[in-house]
Amino acid sequence: MKIRIKGNSIRYRLTRSEVERFGHDGYLEEITDFGAAQLIYALRTTAADELWADFKQNKITLFMPLHMRNEWLATDKVGFENRTANFYLLVEKDFQCLDNVEEDQSDNYPNPQSLQV
Repeated sequence: MKIRIKGNSIRYRLTRSEVERFGHDGYLEEITDFGAAQLIYALRTTAADELWADFKQNKITLFMPLHMRNEWLATDKVGFENRTANFYLLVEKDFQCLDNVEEDQSDNYPNPQSLQV
């Protein structure tokens, strides 16, 4: 799972196996270890109606409604977002890059632009 933070926006990008694991467990987390402290970022299923986020004890948790999770697993939908007056949240499937990059992308979703004729 990748996280991107810019100002008051947070974006999570998940590979195919991570989406599958989240669908099965309803929870997924990653930890970035800074030595003296850790940053934890997680995605959790919720009964709420929209995406929302919380930050406590160095942990960012995005909460995805169950109905969104179910749709995400059953369809080709790329992701879900929530924009409020103060914050923008986005959770999406991670696509393969079109240019050459060093990171392993074997578990990423095929990029729709690479499938165009």
